[in-house]
Amino acid sequence: MSQLFQEAIIVSILAATIRAMTPLLFSAMGELITQRAGIWNMGVEGTMLMGAFTAYIAATWTGSLWLAVLAAIFAGALMGLIFAFMTATLRVDHFIAGLGLNLLVSGLTLYWFQSYVQGRAQPKFASFQDIAVPFLSDIPFLGPILFSQRLLTYVAFLAVPTVWFLLYRSRYGLELRCLGENPKALDVKGLSVTARQFAAVMAGSAMTGLGGGFLMLGLSDRFVADFTAGRGWIVVVALIAGNWKPKGVLIAVTAFAILDSLAMHLQVLGTPVPRQLLLALPYLASVVLLMGVRFRSSQPGQLGVPYKRS
Repeated sequence: MSQLFQEAIIVSILAATIRAMTPLLFSAMGELITQRAGIWNMGVEGTMLMGAFTAYIAATWTGSLWLAVLAAIFAGALMGLIFAFMTATLRVDHFIAGLGLNLLVSGLTLYWFQSYVQGRAQPKFASFQDIAVPFLSDIPFLGPILFSQRLLTYVAFLAVPTVWFLLYRSRYGLELRCLGENPKALDVKGLSVTARQFAAVMAGSAMTGLGGGFLMLGLSDRFVADFTAGRGWIVVVALIAGNWKPKGVLIAVTAFAILDSLAMHLQVLGTPVPRQLLLALPYLASVVLLMGVRFRSSQPGQLGVPYKRS
């Protein structure tokens, strides 16, 4: 355990934490947009998985990581379109629609993956590399942690103030929050509730697809079944724990990423703790956090409630 307190190990843990936050931040900010519009998308796990799988296919087929990023975003938006149609148009229960989507994507990606690699070795690709920010990356201790990361990691952290500005400092954000609180007010003004919910879900799901894409392109070089390993559910927990506010969600995501990074390093250091327990740390924390959360005043009043014109 004493090795954990060596400076090099601490820097490695914190740098890995920043990388681990990237897919969670993309997905969490996207889901925040979706839920603020009154749509409780429980299909985050499936959307992340589809984004990761699509990114893998695009990267190994075209050899271009940036085309793979675009493919992941498109896949996420398409998943959002399907989910919005089920919930905003057909008014299917949000939880049932999300769970069904997760199960469908889990089966489809496994089948498509097996068909893609059948009869050959699994294709691999070179993932994104760190980009050091000139001068800032040379700062002792903080430089390697904050300013020597993947390019999309910087974008993910910029997404937090961008989403905050969108929600609280723009007309679109006002309409978006109104969708989750009192959609009838928009309807009375002659504004389409359904069209705005479609836009919010597709935009949010595109970000979630990007999160899955980064998980593949920035942290791995091959696809496996259920690749996202429950991160979509952690995103849902982070929204609840963060009280549906960008700052709170950022704090919750940071806590989960620290545990994830710590568990990984404890395994590498050969700490005499069962591997299964280390891997379960972020998920155990999410359960404990949900048990401890009581105050949820910022939850949209009509979250998960299908809107029907009277």
